[in-house]
Formats: sequence, structure tokens, C-alpha cells
Amino acid sequence: MRAVDLLPRDAPRDGRSLPPVPLLVGCVGVVLVTAVLAMMFLSASSNVANQRLALDEARAAYAAIPAPPTPSTANSKLPQQHQARVAALATALGQRVAWDQLLQQVSQVVPSDVWLLTLNGQSPSIAPVSPTTPGGALPTGFTVTGCTYSQDSVARFLARLDVVPDLSSMTLGKSGTSASATGSASSTGSCPAAMLTFTLQGNVRGAGATS
Repeated sequence: MRAVDLLPRDAPRDGRSLPPVPLLVGCVGVVLVTAVLAMMFLSASSNVANQRLALDEARAAYAAIPAPPTPSTANSKLPQQHQARVAALATALGQRVAWDQLLQQVSQVVPSDVWLLTLNGQSPSIAPVSPTTPGGALPTGFTVTGCTYSQDSVARFLARLDVVPDLSSMTLGKSGTSASATGSASSTGSCPAAMLTFTLQGNVRGAGATS
């Protein structure tokens, strides 16, 4: 016969048994995950706090910046004053007249049978240029009076003045026989008898004007 041990096995001395290994592994894993999450949360909280502190410092620095001064009225008017001065200078230069050049041009076109008595010229700024219109007033910017023997000489002198660059709108003011009986043009200021007295009128063209 085979012997059989019927006695009970020895029980643990403390009366308790150890938990299974899978349970122990699971508990350890939960503890590790919790620790990792806690560390991540603390790190994120620290970053948020640092960013808030930096934002507060930036706001304080921005608030400490002084406001820019209000621009003065004089500075804001400088561009307008500059433009007004440039326009005034351009206008003055445009109305400038080279009188010596104009007189030289007139002296070169006077016919040999024409004598001048008076010659009056005004700057375009004083006598604005106004073209001759039928039935309207004659231009008065440039007026020349003289003596000659025929209407052909008057017409020839008028045609020559019409091509002078510094004159414009030249036209015949009047032409007729002189009423003086004696004397000469140089001594009395009027034409001798039997000569024609004529007046030619026009305008003086400024330096900036074009024909």
C-alpha cells in the first residue's frame, strides 16, 4: 500500500496571504501615472504663472511710457505756408518783365518812316492781360504813339509789333491826321501838320506766359 499524508499543511505564521502579482503591478502602475500627471500639472501651473508675471510686467512698462506730445498748430501749418510761398514766387516770376529786352525788340522793328512820341508799358501784375474782343475795351498794358506819313506805315509797324515775343494782342487804337500846323515831333510832343498820328495798343507778356 501507498502511504498518504493526511496531516494539514503549515499555515503562515501571521495568518494572512500575499496579494497576487498582477494586482501589485496594477497598483504600482496607478501610482506612477498619478505621480507623472501631478508633475505635469505643477510644471504647467508654473509656466502659466511665469507668463502672467511677464504679461503684468509688460503692461506696467507700457503704462509707464509717456504719451506723445500734441503737435503744435504752427508745425501743422508749415506745409500749407510752403505751398503758398512757392505759388507766390511762381506767380511773381511769371509776371516778371525784362524791360530792357522789350525796348530793344521794339526799337529794332520801328520802320524808318515812323517816329515815336510816347511809349507806355505796364507789368502784367498791374495791367492784367485781356485779349481784344469785338466791341470791347482795348488792351492798355502796352501803348505806343507816333507819327508817320501813311496808313501803310502804321499797318507795317503794327505787323512788326505783333511778332515781338514779349508783346501780345497788339491792335490799332486810333490813327488820323495831326491837327498841329507847325513844329516837329521832337520839339512839341505832337506830329507836324500833314502827318498821321497813330496809337497802337496791346499787352506785355510775362516771363512765364506763352504765345
